[in-house]
Amino acid sequence: MDLTEWNKPSARRVYSVSEITRDIRLTLEDKFPSVWIEGEVSNFLRHRSGHLYFSLKDADAQIACVMWRSKNQSLLFEPQDGMKVQIFGSLTLYERQGRYQIDVHRIQPAGVGELQMAFEMLKQQLAEEGLFDPEHKQEIPEFPTCIGIVTSPTGAAIRDILSVLQRRFGALRVLLSPVHVQGVTAADEIARAIQDLNVHGEADVLIIGRGGGSIEDLWAFNEEAVARAIFESKIPIISAVGHEIDFSISDFVADVRAPTPSAAAELAVRNKDELLDILSAYRERFQQMVVQMISGYQNRIESMKSRWAFRRAEDLIREYRLRLDDMTRSHQSNIFQIMQDKQSQTAIQHEKMNALNPKAILNRGYSVVTRADESLSIKDASVLEAMDRVKMQFARGSAVSVVESIQVKKVERT
Repeated sequence: MDLTEWNKPSARRVYSVSEITRDIRLTLEDKFPSVWIEGEVSNFLRHRSGHLYFSLKDADAQIACVMWRSKNQSLLFEPQDGMKVQIFGSLTLYERQGRYQIDVHRIQPAGVGELQMAFEMLKQQLAEEGLFDPEHKQEIPEFPTCIGIVTSPTGAAIRDILSVLQRRFGALRVLLSPVHVQGVTAADEIARAIQDLNVHGEADVLIIGRGGGSIEDLWAFNEEAVARAIFESKIPIISAVGHEIDFSISDFVADVRAPTPSAAAELAVRNKDELLDILSAYRERFQQMVVQMISGYQNRIESMKSRWAFRRAEDLIREYRLRLDDMTRSHQSNIFQIMQDKQSQTAIQHEKMNALNPKAILNRGYSVVTRADESLSIKDASVLEAMDRVKMQFARGSAVSVVESIQVKKVERT
C-alpha cells in the first residue's frame, strides 16, 4: 500500500482490539487446525480444576500449551519439567491476553511409547514409596489348603493353573474370583477381587495373572490400583502375568513373581508324590535312628552291669538283707520278753485285786453280818440287842437269825 494513501478516508479501516484479535485467532485456527509439535516441557502446572498448563520450548522459542481436564483424564503419565514430548493439538489465540497457545488433545513422550513411559514413572514412584522392598514380602505357605485365583474364567491361564494344581495336589480347595484382565474396567475389578478374597479370608495364597499379550493387553496389571491392592493384601500373592519375558508392576509388588500361570501353580503347592517320598525317607531314617538308639542303650546297660560298682551294690544289698533279718529276730525276741513281763505283772495285780475282793474273804469261811433289812453292816456286837434279827452273808447263800445273847469283850486300856 502506498504510504501517501494511508490517510485517505476511503482506504482507512479501524479495527477494535477484539475484532483484530478475533480475526487473528480465526486465521491461526484456519491455517493450523491440527498440528504435531515436539519440544521440552517447562513450567508444568496441574491446576486444581484438573486442567494442565505448561510451555513447550526449544533452544530459540517457546509456546504456551493447555490441556483441558476432559482431554487429560485418559493420560497415562504425568508430564514433568525437562521432559521431551510430542503434542498434538490445534493452534489458537487466547483473546483476553492476546497470546497464542496450543490447545493440546494428546501428549506422548518423545522417543519412547506412552505406555512405557507411564510404566517407568509408576515403577519409580512405587519403588520410592517402598512397595517393592524385600522386607514387605510375605512367605508363601508350604502346605496351603485353599488357593485363591484372580483371572479371567475363560482364558487359558485358569485352565493351565487348574491342570497343574490337580496334577500336583488334587485335594486342594480353589476359590476363583472371575475378572476381566484387559479393558477399561479390568484394573478396578482385579483390585476389588484381591480385597474381597482378603475379606473372605479362607485362601492361604492368591494367584493373580493372565496369559501373554501386548503391553496394551497386559496394562491392567500395571495400574496403581492393582499395585496397592497387592501391597495391602494380608494373603501372600503370586503374580503370573504374561510370558516369561513380560514384566508388570504387579510382578514387582507381589510376594513372588512367576514367569507363567503354570509356574505360579507349581510355586503355590508342593508335589504330593514328592512329599510322600520325603515322608517315606524320613520314616526309614527315624526307624534306623530308633533301632540304633535302643541298641546303644542296651550295650551301655550290659557294660554298666559288668562294672564293679554294680556288683558291689548286689553284695551290699545281700548284706543289708542279712542285717535286716538279724534285727527283725532281735526285735521279735525283745517284744516277746516284754509281753511276758507284762503278763506276769498283770497276774500279780490280778491276785492283789482278788485278795481285796470281799467274796474272796467269804470263800475262806468268813461271813458278813448286817441287820435283817441290810440297812447297817454289823462290825461291833455292842450295837445289837437280844432278839434283833440279823442277816448273815456267806460265800454261797445267806441266812437270817435272831440274836439270843451278846458277848462283848472289853478292851483294857493301859
